[in-house]
Formats: sequence, structure tokens, C-alpha cells
Amino acid sequence: MHHQLLHAAVLAPTGQWLIQHRTESPIHVLGGPTAMVDLAAEIQHRIRTTRNRTR
Repeated sequence: MHHQLLHAAVLAPTGQWLIQHRTESPIHVLGGPTAMVDLAAEIQHRIRTTRNRTR
């Protein structure tokens, strides 16, 4: 969230994750914990790639 890659992530009672990338963007539904871990890995990759470009 610090790098503006994700605005919100909320766990729904069904086990799905509701995510929003920016305040004005639509809400996306992730199918479960595996999808959330995949998203977290993608965000970490973006952060590391951005850091390496600025060095």
C-alpha cells in the first residue's frame, strides 16, 4: 500500500478476498488464500524491480 500498488484488501466471510488497487478502481474478487499469496508475490516483485531501477 505504501507504493500505491494496492488500496484495500478485505477478507470476505466466504474466504474470498476483495481487493481494490486504487480508490477509484473497481473491486476485484480473489478466489482464496492462494490467489492472495500470488498477489502479494506480484506486489513484492514490483517493489523490488522498482527499487533496482532507482539505484
